[in-house]
Amino acid sequence: MKIVKVKDRTQVLIEQLEKVWKASVKETHLFLSNKEIDDIQKYVPKALAEVPDLIIVEDEDGLPLAFMGIDEQKLEMLFVAPKERGHGLGKKLLEYGIREYKVNRLGVNEQNPQAIGFYKHMGFHVYKRTETDEQGMPYPILYMRT
Repeated sequence: MKIVKVKDRTQVLIEQLEKVWKASVKETHLFLSNKEIDDIQKYVPKALAEVPDLIIVEDEDGLPLAFMGIDEQKLEMLFVAPKERGHGLGKKLLEYGIREYKVNRLGVNEQNPQAIGFYKHMGFHVYKRTETDEQGMPYPILYMRT
């Protein structure tokens, strides 16, 4: 496994990352219905194409197992394939983001306690809460920073 900064965001790669995203969300975002996940998924390819820095963890065959997106010093997204959860990929990605991009803030769904615990373990703390997400949906967001 290796960490790779994506230079060429091909359609094939975007589709692979979208599959990782969907499987991860189904596993961790239990507060979302399948329809809500499908609705949100419509925005994922654009988000993947537009996030300034996209970093993936590849397996031996070059297939993505996990990824994160960073905009300046903010972690915009971090998703790990369900079968890879608990193996340290999220930690390795976030440590890389902190080291290479000076990541020092993020937003996380309040209804995703595993992610909140992970980010707290990694040294982040909550400094702000909103009742809705960035799209105005009724999913409270906790904003965290180091």
